[in-house]
Amino acid sequence: MPVTIAAEVLSGCTGCEIALLNTGDGFLKLLDRIEIVHMPLLMDSKYFGPDEGSEEIDIPRSDIGFISGSIRNREQLLLARTMRERCGVIVAFGTCAAYGGIPALINLFDNKDLFRRYYRTAEATDSASSPCEVVPPLLDRTFALDEKIEVDAFIPGCPPHPDSIADALDRLIEGRLPETPVQSVCDACPAKREGKGTVQKIKRFLKNARYQPEKPLGEMRCLLEQGLLCIGPVTQAGCSGKSGCAPRCIQARVPCRGCYGPVRRGGNQLLDMLNALASNGIDTKNLPDRLSMLRFSGAHSMLPRQVRKPSS
Repeated sequence: MPVTIAAEVLSGCTGCEIALLNTGDGFLKLLDRIEIVHMPLLMDSKYFGPDEGSEEIDIPRSDIGFISGSIRNREQLLLARTMRERCGVIVAFGTCAAYGGIPALINLFDNKDLFRRYYRTAEATDSASSPCEVVPPLLDRTFALDEKIEVDAFIPGCPPHPDSIADALDRLIEGRLPETPVQSVCDACPAKREGKGTVQKIKRFLKNARYQPEKPLGEMRCLLEQGLLCIGPVTQAGCSGKSGCAPRCIQARVPCRGCYGPVRRGGNQLLDMLNALASNGIDTKNLPDRLSMLRFSGAHSMLPRQVRKPSS
C-alpha cells in the first residue's frame, strides 16, 4: 500500500511548498508510492469561521506529516498538535519550522509593541485599532515546532533544496529518517582562504565582493577574509543540493546569511560566530547588526526582547 502523507502550512511564505514542486521528476517518481491525503497547497481548508465555533480540526490520519512554518497563533498551535496526533512521523519542513525563520524576528518585540508598530506608526496609512475579531489570538512569541510538539525529522533551508526534499521523501517512504549534513557552508565553499589574522574589522555588505568574473570561484578570496560578515562557518551546509556546486549565495558572490540554521541542532549561530571571529583576532565589539546572525534561527528564546523606551 502507498505511504500516506499529510502537510500543513503555519506561519511561513509557502516557499518550501514551491521547493517541493521544484523537485520535478524526483517527486513524480514517488507518486506511485505515496498518497497525499491532506495538503492546503492542493485544496484549501478552513478550520474556524468568523465566530470561531468548535476548535476541533479534522485532518486524516497519515504515515508522514510535513509541517512548514513556525507557530505564532492559537490556530497554528492547534494545527501542529492535531498533526502530531494524526501522523506517525512529523517532519519540520524548512527553517521556519525548524528554527523559527524570518517570522521569529518578531520575538524582538512583545505583542503590544507589534500592534503599535503595525497599526499606529505606519506613515502610509491612518492609525487603526488592533484587530480583536475573526483573527486567531496570538501567542506571546513565535515558536519553532519542537518547542510545542515532538518532531521526528528536520529538513532545514529557506527553502530546502529540492534534492534534499526528494532524498528525504525517499528515505521516509522506506521507513528511514532523513539525514542532515553535520558540516558547515565553509566546508562546501571553494573560495580561497589565506589564514587567520588577515582581517581586523568586519563591515556591512554594501559593496560587491572583490572578484574577477572571468575566473573560477575558487580564485576568489574568502568573503569573510575580505571583511564581509559571512556566517558560513556556523551555518549548516546543504543549499547546493547534490550538485557539488558552491553554496548558492557564494555562487552569487554574496555572503552567507545563515538560512539553513546552525550546523548542529541546539547551536546558537550568534554566539558561535562571535567565538569564531574572536578566535581569528577580530574585534567583535563594533560588529554591524549582530542580531542579524539570528535572522533565521530566532526561536528557542534566542532573540532578546527589546525594551521600548517611554516617549518623552
